[in-house]
Amino acid sequence: MATLASSSLLLAGCTGTEESGDNVSTDGMISHISYAGIGGGSAPQANYNPFLDASQLVATNFVYETLYVIEQNSCKEIPWLAKSYSWQDSKTLVFDIRDGVQWNDGQAFTAKDVAFTFNMIKKHNVLDTKGVWPLLDSVKATGDNQVTFSLKEPGVSPFTIINSVRIVPEHIWSKVKDPTKFANAKNPVGTGPMRVKSFNPQQVVTERNPRYWQADKVKVKQVWFKANTGTPEIEQLKMGRGEYDTNGMFIPNVQKSYVDRDPKHHHYWYAPGMVMSVYMNLTKAPFEDVAFRRALTSAFDRATVARKAQLGYVKTASQTGLVLPGQSDWLPPGIKDGGRVGFDPKAAEKALTEAGYKKDSQGRRLGKDGKPISFKFKVPTAYTDWVAAAEILVKNLKALGLQVELDRTSPEAHDQDRAYGRYDMMFGAHGGDCNMSKGFGDPLGSAGTAPIGKRAFSNEVRWKDKKTDDLLADLRTASSKKDQKKAVAGLVEIMQTEVPMIPIWYGARWFQYDTTRAVGWPNAKNPYAAGGDNLILLTHLRPAKG
Repeated sequence: MATLASSSLLLAGCTGTEESGDNVSTDGMISHISYAGIGGGSAPQANYNPFLDASQLVATNFVYETLYVIEQNSCKEIPWLAKSYSWQDSKTLVFDIRDGVQWNDGQAFTAKDVAFTFNMIKKHNVLDTKGVWPLLDSVKATGDNQVTFSLKEPGVSPFTIINSVRIVPEHIWSKVKDPTKFANAKNPVGTGPMRVKSFNPQQVVTERNPRYWQADKVKVKQVWFKANTGTPEIEQLKMGRGEYDTNGMFIPNVQKSYVDRDPKHHHYWYAPGMVMSVYMNLTKAPFEDVAFRRALTSAFDRATVARKAQLGYVKTASQTGLVLPGQSDWLPPGIKDGGRVGFDPKAAEKALTEAGYKKDSQGRRLGKDGKPISFKFKVPTAYTDWVAAAEILVKNLKALGLQVELDRTSPEAHDQDRAYGRYDMMFGAHGGDCNMSKGFGDPLGSAGTAPIGKRAFSNEVRWKDKKTDDLLADLRTASSKKDQKKAVAGLVEIMQTEVPMIPIWYGARWFQYDTTRAVGWPNAKNPYAAGGDNLILLTHLRPAKG
């Protein structure tokens, strides 16, 4: 499930003015922050290998850092282990490494650690989970405080991917025989704000790293990660009782279940995440007809989906494919209402008729072959919010004379059918990525698709268009943000005029927080970071005052 908060609920749940807590700090520090979940899968073991995504514990994200941190709401680039970067030419990216940074064992952090990290995951490519080496020719330390990345092709697009790789110490990892099997379980050495204190399958405790390069900004003594041991209902009760300081879970009626239990301290903020769209199988009639697809853009009652199916937590999505308002900087000028399409069934009716899709005497909409248009809308039964949304959209389609049946299936079968093209219409998620090349390229690039019956990597609607591919190539190889914006403008136009998919709502970045112990959490009035931007959060939290 994926969803966000309407303005009325947002103001009720997250006022933007954080009340002081009852656990008063006497030393200017927060005793601890509790997170829900420890990671590591169903049988977690002590594993802090930052390259083993499936089995690492959540605490790993507090031990290791990247060169820059990309804030996930606005996509702002924040200098972190690197203090700056520059492009020597369109294929050469140079980072200046921050002075005075230490690993938590006291050894100095240098550019050699950066070069070692990237070259290690090149040698052991199963560790390259971010897919950075297909973009790189080489990574070299060109001094203690400078590292140079040589790209395979020109373009600034790889920047965000490079900055998703967490850096490890050469003096530790160079002695590891097989880093693909290294759990890094004992005293993991990182540059991050926390170091591991203890582990058991029920709780991981990390403590403040006194050697942290910006330790003066970190006012949290410990971060606790507590295992999710119950059902979602039990976890909601724990949240309501204040057992977690923050969480990122779906809570039905969050106002009643969470906020109202302690309005002074319990808040939430559901910022927009991925784009939730109607996917149409573009290899089938009538979906292969752009006129039919354009007509449907005004057929869907997105506001009702947001209000009823998504419980008022989300906002309607823009047809541009951008996640707004966070990505407003990429929105081409002159686009009305941010590219959002209103519910206008009369306009949809008119457009379908003008496109040659007339009705028969029984009010059934006919295809170009003269037969009633009939198809299924596939939806996973377990995702109750998706089912409710699909029911609204099916009703909208039926009102136009289309014969549409809701086809309920398991989540596993649903995802398989979407990948292999075994569907007529269904929901799909895309975008929301700070790398625009990935955000548009994954759902629209022909390289990510496949014939029906074969698995599509990412382009599951089977959109194949030379102009789109050319624009994606321009975006990938753009040497400046200005050139990137020009390519994005072209892709936005494709989304609006060719309608390869129809965005309906923005999935939410679930984020609840408790101000009993700590204040300074991001919210709608102070969206300095996303709820999951933990490294940024830890430098902003301050103890609640009495």
